[in-house]
Amino acid sequence: MSASRSFLLVIVASLGLTSATHAQAEPSISIIIDDLGYQFELGVRAINLPGPVSFAILPATPNGTHLARAAHGRGKEVLLHLPFESVDRENVDEPGAITLDMSREMFHETFAAGLASVPYAIGVSNHRGSLLTRHPGHMAWLMEEIAAREGMFFVDSYTTHESVAIQMAAESGIAATRRNVFLDNDRTPGAISREFDRLVALARRHGKAVAIGHPYPETLEFLETKLVELQDSDIKLIPVSQAVNSTEPVATDKL
Repeated sequence: MSASRSFLLVIVASLGLTSATHAQAEPSISIIIDDLGYQFELGVRAINLPGPVSFAILPATPNGTHLARAAHGRGKEVLLHLPFESVDRENVDEPGAITLDMSREMFHETFAAGLASVPYAIGVSNHRGSLLTRHPGHMAWLMEEIAAREGMFFVDSYTTHESVAIQMAAESGIAATRRNVFLDNDRTPGAISREFDRLVALARRHGKAVAIGHPYPETLEFLETKLVELQDSDIKLIPVSQAVNSTEPVATDKL
């Protein structure tokens, strides 16, 4: 390596940046399976996926507590998947939902009850929330709740580009990251494969990227095969807590 290139790399490191060479040398992805808690068999199938896949479990669901314990028993990370009010208000009646008209006290009680129903949760992510995540006051309340539980982190499912959740997390000193790819908005095998390829491309470009999928049969069938193949590639699957705690920059949604 030339002296000039060595000097350049020192400057890049001192600025906290990541060179393209480093991003390509150690690309990593994290995958969260959302919306667990209702369907038992598909939930168990998801938990049995190979590798450190993480699981976001809805509060107060019929099978949520059992699935949280099962995931923890398999050494997988568990997140509380907290329902947030969306613009269309479709989810305001969901168990454990956080809504815009809540008082601070009700927010606290709902958060605490949701967390109690999902044992071993080490982080929180939002279920929907295209309305709530754009409100700084409620996001500040959320970060206060997370800060009160040592070591917890936040993953913004990023259901709206107007979300201020990551900004509020940074201002509150909360470890956080956001979703880059939804694997299965379109559940056809070809679409899931294309979104996975996009996830990998983002990881190669930025060093890391985070995907969210769901316990759909199509998604699970794809991942059961793909994650085994991934073990022989240069792409590393990491728990989402490692993506959150990484100092790498957050990838953008578009290539």
